[in-house]
Amino acid sequence: MEDLVEKSRKIRVEIIKMLAVAGSGHAAGAMGLADLFAALYFGGVLKYKSSDPSWNERDRLILSCGHYAPVWYASLALADFFSVEELSTLRKIDSRLQGHPVMQDLLKGSGHKQLPGVENTSGPLGQGVSIAVGMALAGKMDSLKCKYICVESDAEQQEGQTWEAYMSAAKYKLGNLWFLIDRNEIQISGNLSSVMPIEPLREKLSAFGLRVFDIDGNNHGEILSVFEKGKLFPDQPKAVIMRTIPGKGVSFIQSDYRWHGKAPTDEEAEKALWELK
Repeated sequence: MEDLVEKSRKIRVEIIKMLAVAGSGHAAGAMGLADLFAALYFGGVLKYKSSDPSWNERDRLILSCGHYAPVWYASLALADFFSVEELSTLRKIDSRLQGHPVMQDLLKGSGHKQLPGVENTSGPLGQGVSIAVGMALAGKMDSLKCKYICVESDAEQQEGQTWEAYMSAAKYKLGNLWFLIDRNEIQISGNLSSVMPIEPLREKLSAFGLRVFDIDGNNHGEILSVFEKGKLFPDQPKAVIMRTIPGKGVSFIQSDYRWHGKAPTDEEAEKALWELK
């Protein structure tokens, strides 16, 4: 657990650094999910080979909330998919690290190869959930022994497409599919409870045929244990409501919805890095 705490800290450090250099981006959600991504990539949850990103038996991670990209990029770099130095190119016009993850076929002419570890292009909220269902269904048809993990924001539960995807996942008994919902209660225009309430979320997800778990998304132990519990339901798609602190680790970012789509200035970044170190 101490190793995962340190990995989470390093991920948050890299998020602050790359956002400060870019001068734009989304801080709060990415910072809040650093503990999840540390558990996924360094806690034994995800099966992968950084030296062979296209390994057919790998687990697939689908980032539906594409604006969380900095936490994915930082985790991939620290897991040796590409160099940490490349993180400084975030959001540059010819970079492989765009503001939302981009697959290779949309980067033609850029002179870059596919960013290793990225499994989907994401932008509009909700679409990644449908992508994950399609991938998991294909994996089941091909008898692949791997997990499909879709990371979502809680604001995506305001999208109709999301619920259509849940229905399909339940219909096809996609027990290989996990929906990880970041329940941080913020979106770009305010708190969810004010903008568009989504409760009772657990009951809604259950009604759509998902096996639902509720955890502290900033607790490595709870994150790791929920994947063990999920093995008890091999024929049912799983949904994990992860209650997190947006901007966790930096006092002036934590739980402030204004940081949903904001990057730190150089002065703010210096203060944030001091707190994290």
